[in-house]
Amino acid sequence: MNRSTRNTADPVLAETPDRTGTTAPLYRVLIILLTLALLAGCASVARERLADNLAGAMLNQDDPDTVRAGAPAYLLLLDGMIRDAPDDQALLLAGSRLYGAFATGLIREPGRVKRLTQRSREYARLAFCARYGAICEQAGAPFAEFSTTLDRVAPEELELLYVYATSWAGWIAAHSDDWGALADLPKVEYLLERIITLAPAYEHGRAQLYLGVMHSQLPPALGGKPEIGRAHFELAIRYSEGRDLMAKVEYARRYARLVFDQALHDRLLNEVLAAPAEAPNLTLSNILAKQQAEQLLQDEYF
Repeated sequence: MNRSTRNTADPVLAETPDRTGTTAPLYRVLIILLTLALLAGCASVARERLADNLAGAMLNQDDPDTVRAGAPAYLLLLDGMIRDAPDDQALLLAGSRLYGAFATGLIREPGRVKRLTQRSREYARLAFCARYGAICEQAGAPFAEFSTTLDRVAPEELELLYVYATSWAGWIAAHSDDWGALADLPKVEYLLERIITLAPAYEHGRAQLYLGVMHSQLPPALGGKPEIGRAHFELAIRYSEGRDLMAKVEYARRYARLVFDQALHDRLLNEVLAAPAEAPNLTLSNILAKQQAEQLLQDEYF
C-alpha cells in the first residue's frame, strides 16, 4: 500500500510525522501509554485490595492465638508495601489500623506495645499530614491554636481523621507513664468530638467508645465527669446495634467500677458472654471482649 492510499481521515489510525520527519503509528503510541496507565492503576488497586484483605482476615478471625502468631507476617508485608509506595494513603491507613489493633488487643509487654503504637501513629500521621499539613504543623502547639485548624477537615475525610485520632489515643495509652504524652489528651478528645459532630455513628460508634473511656478516668469527687462517659458508652452500644461487645466491656470496666455499680457491671458483662461474637470486622475484638468479660466477672472488685 502506498502512502496515497492510506486512510488518513482517522486520526487514530493515521501515521503522524514526528519532529524529526519520521513517521510513527499514533495508535501504537496511544496503546503503549494506555497500557502503562492501566498497569500503574492496577498495581495501586491491587495493593489496596491486598491491604483490605489482610485487614479483613485479621479483624474477622475468631481465634486470637492464630492472629497473635500470624499477624507479624501481615505487618511485615504491609511494611514492605508501604516502603514501595510510601505515599499510598490506603496502605498507610491499613498499616496504622492493623498495628494499632495488634498492639492494643493482643500484646501485653509494655515495651512492645509502645513500639507498635508508635508505628501505628507514624503511619496515620504520614497519611494525615500529606493531606492536612497545616494541621499537623499545629500538633505540638497549644490546644487553642491546634483546635482552630480542625475545621479544615472535609466531611469526606472521616477515615483519615478517625485513624489519626485513634492511633494517637492508642499511643497515649501505651505511654501513660509520660506526662508529655498525657498532655495531648485534650487534642485527641477534640479530634474525636469533631468526628462525632460529622458522623456520630461512624465505625460502629467507636469514637463514642473512646470518649467514654476518656471521660471515665476520675470519680466526681476528684473533678471527673463519668456521667458524660456513660452517655458516650450508651451511644456506642446503640450505634453498633449491640454488636460491638468491647463497648459493654469498657462500660463495665471504666464506668461501672468507677461508680461502684455492681448490678450494671455484672449485667453488661453477662450480656457480653451471652452475645454472638461474629460480626463484620468486629469478630476478633468481640472474642477478646468475651475473654475480658469472663476475667472481670471473676475479679473480686466489689
